[in-house]
Amino acid sequence: MKKISYSMPLLASLTAFCYPALATTPANTLVIAQSIDDTSSFDPAQGFELTTVQAFNNLYQRLVQADVQNPQRLKPDLALSWQVGKDKRSLIFKLNPKARFASGNALTADDVVFSLARVVKLNQEPSFILSQLGWTAQNVDSLIRRVDSQTVQLSWTLDASADFVLRLLSAPVASIVDSKEALAHQQDNDLGHQWLGSHSAGSGPFRIRSYVPHEALVLDANPASPRGVPKLKSIVIKNVPDAAARRLLLEQGDADIARNLGADQLAGLAGKPGVKPLAIPYASLYFLQINSKASPALGNPAFWEAARWLFDYQKIANQLLQGQFQVHQSFLPDGYPGVLKDQPYRYDPDKARAILARAGLSNVTLKLSVNNQPPYLDIAQALQASFAKGGVKVELLPGISAQVSTKVKAQDYDAVLTSWGPDYFDPHTNASAFAYNPENGSKTLAWRAGWHIPELNRQTLAAIDIADPASRAAAYQKLQKTVQKSSPFVIGLQARSLIAVRSNLKGYVQGVNPDMVFYDKVSK
Repeated sequence: MKKISYSMPLLASLTAFCYPALATTPANTLVIAQSIDDTSSFDPAQGFELTTVQAFNNLYQRLVQADVQNPQRLKPDLALSWQVGKDKRSLIFKLNPKARFASGNALTADDVVFSLARVVKLNQEPSFILSQLGWTAQNVDSLIRRVDSQTVQLSWTLDASADFVLRLLSAPVASIVDSKEALAHQQDNDLGHQWLGSHSAGSGPFRIRSYVPHEALVLDANPASPRGVPKLKSIVIKNVPDAAARRLLLEQGDADIARNLGADQLAGLAGKPGVKPLAIPYASLYFLQINSKASPALGNPAFWEAARWLFDYQKIANQLLQGQFQVHQSFLPDGYPGVLKDQPYRYDPDKARAILARAGLSNVTLKLSVNNQPPYLDIAQALQASFAKGGVKVELLPGISAQVSTKVKAQDYDAVLTSWGPDYFDPHTNASAFAYNPENGSKTLAWRAGWHIPELNRQTLAAIDIADPASRAAAYQKLQKTVQKSSPFVIGLQARSLIAVRSNLKGYVQGVNPDMVFYDKVSK
């Protein structure tokens, strides 16, 4: 069996982590093969890509954390407890007095105030998650307040329940940073931003030892983490852009985990000794989005209804994509509170033809923009064939992701086959995309589809201010039913995260959200 060795540039840059190519990885080290080329920064105030958000749960802690086994339940992380203020627009947190950062510095209220306020002040891409609470660079210092060294009070101006705010505080962007460590590396009053791009200053179970862009990220165990001592001493996340190469590394024992595999790679690993293929439910939805302003036909709700019967859900999910996806027809992913699991639509071209005929729609033609990479192009080609049987001609316009995105954001398209993933674990993250178009400059998915929905806007905003979880879930079910029945969105599929692990690996945990990846309990 050929053995894969690590590249010379990687070995030279990671001087403290050198070992020869082996048939198995070191017993105290987890080796992961994935692409890390998406990385922008390991500062939680900026990082918003798959690689970075997967790292944050292992580098940092938040005040509260979603239980990965049951994400609908929040549990304390750095906060010992919390209570809602008398005005219902504030939360008071008591911190863990024993918590310490990897630097050895004790956690204080000053670190919480610093961490949350710096997100708003730096105003990087994920800052909207917190700024939607009404926090601005001008008022955030008055709304996030130190009560004493172990107590913090957070207030907000948005009409939102405390439950919604707690959900936002469980997002990666709300990670608590060691303020002393960050400020010790401050450059030009950047609050440590540049340094944190390739270093960490958290209390999570691991800390960054070295990051070499496009080569590897190496993490070391943080034995002082309040979460407990990790079972392994090190993690090496090696950049392997090609999925087939990732599979090969795993098969040969040179990686313990291979991420982001394709359906073909996963199928090829079935029955192979020493490896375990996994298809984990993942909160990413794939759907057809129609620009209702592109033409009278495409803006006709009858066409939207017909399109629901022209999407060959089962064939695409189970045959074309070999189980890489599951059929899903509502805007909240399976696993979210309030998810609507109904599947009222199936492939029925005759029914679609009848709907179009009753509406006086004939010879409908549309241009379908699509990312030229799988699985997007594969799904689009299947839709082209299934729509043709219903009398709708679909012309495919493949392009690179950035080109397609630019056209859609400018409303310069007929229809697009695209995907959407949540920004944080709360129903509002998707409701505010699919069922909200305030027409105030916000380019939500509903705006991109040219969908005018004042009543749904009202319902979407009202839902975040509902305190009772059951009532709030019911509000989102109502919103989903409306969007499912008549909207320019034909939601058809929910992805599964395709990974494979070595059979001797124990304790690996991954949840439904992109950030819910945990390495601290992993052992061999």
